[in-house]
Amino acid sequence: MKNVVGALLLLAASSTIAAELPDFGSAANAVLNKSREHQIGRGAMLQLRNAGIVLDDPQLTEYVTLLGSKIASQANDGDHEFEFFVVNDSSINAFAMPGGYIGVHSGLILASENESELAGVLAHEVSHVTQRHIARSIYDNQRSSVLSIASMLAAIVLGATTDMSGDAMQGIMTAGQAAVAQRQLNFSRANEQEADRIGIDVLAAAGFDPSGMSSFFEKLSRRYGSAGQVVPEFLRSHPITASRVAEARGRARSLPRITNVNSTGYGLAKARLVALTQPTGEAAMAMFESVAESELPEDRYGRALALMRIGLHDNAERLFGDLTREFPSIIAYRIGQAEALFDGGLPEQAMRIYKDAIDLSPRNIPLTISYAERLIESGEAAQAHRVLLDLLNNVPPTPAQIQLIARAANAEGDVANAHNYMSEYYLSIGNLMLALNQLRMALESPDVNSVDQSRFRAKLERLIDYLPEDERARAAASL
Repeated sequence: MKNVVGALLLLAASSTIAAELPDFGSAANAVLNKSREHQIGRGAMLQLRNAGIVLDDPQLTEYVTLLGSKIASQANDGDHEFEFFVVNDSSINAFAMPGGYIGVHSGLILASENESELAGVLAHEVSHVTQRHIARSIYDNQRSSVLSIASMLAAIVLGATTDMSGDAMQGIMTAGQAAVAQRQLNFSRANEQEADRIGIDVLAAAGFDPSGMSSFFEKLSRRYGSAGQVVPEFLRSHPITASRVAEARGRARSLPRITNVNSTGYGLAKARLVALTQPTGEAAMAMFESVAESELPEDRYGRALALMRIGLHDNAERLFGDLTREFPSIIAYRIGQAEALFDGGLPEQAMRIYKDAIDLSPRNIPLTISYAERLIESGEAAQAHRVLLDLLNNVPPTPAQIQLIARAANAEGDVANAHNYMSEYYLSIGNLMLALNQLRMALESPDVNSVDQSRFRAKLERLIDYLPEDERARAAASL
């Protein structure tokens, strides 16, 4: 966990002092500095997380990250970093933000009919990032600060994703600022065509059917083209014309034909979204009634998840167990079986499943998170703390994962480290003052040892440097 502190400090700094940064670039560069792009993207991402629209499900996040990384690896010039995330919204949309933050709505994942279509959307958004389309569009308003553009972008995304009223959005940004931010998500026709062309090449290089992008766009256009107000946000921000579809089709035909078979992860992600995003367990179960006789693994997986939601853990465990025996390498089935056993009142059997799975796939993020949650519930918080510390020192943690390790430390009785982890949590969501308060509480904890005390004090001093000048002296005096 110590290894992530530097990244979190940068994250907090971008949201705390961004308004004091100088104006973007220069006329000679005519392009936004990449570090500024990351600051804008981080700031907008913090606000989206704080608004609760990011679906922080470890298994879904792992899937879109693996898929997106496979695509980005074929487009990346080595100087771009990407973060892919799922937005919990039924609308059909996807978007790229500065710094390589790419969001895909749950509704778009469900609307795709095969993995190449979904990959095509991600390839298009990745290409917007690698071609610096966002930087070019931001540059035309050099007077806006990093923080204000981040806020504007977040408000535009929230307005398209939630029921935020016009008055509420007006409270976040002025009409003139809104127009600037909207241009970050609505690219020019030339930029859209360039993202199509490069994205199709990237799609093929990543092993997907290059016609996946054009086929998905065309299906959406046919389905919603004359539907008035029900046109999905994706078509409004990525307008599809007949000539654009024809050009994309022609580009795909010029490349070698690739027959792509959907990955297991694609089917499981769609089933998981269906099962978990319904308002009730009964509604989730009803979604699978039409495929009650299906022997497809993803349909059986979805039924098992729905059974879990309505409390039929024994039935769910049998389904997960059958899937595990048939497909022993698929960790999602083992997680489901262990969770069904635990929630069904058989914790010892569940722990055996977890331990076997971890032997098979150590440091698997969804598996480790699920295991740690059940360890805490079983009164084995110290073990949960250890496995989480090992994981989060090796992978970038989400805010929810940082909260979980804080919970484990607190349950173990390690109050000082619990406060330390909570300071990192508040840094991860951009609240520097609460991070400072948590570090002070860590220093005042009766169980803090001299080594940790020195570490916490040094961290506190570093954080104080990010405060505005008038507050810095007061905070330093309190040490």
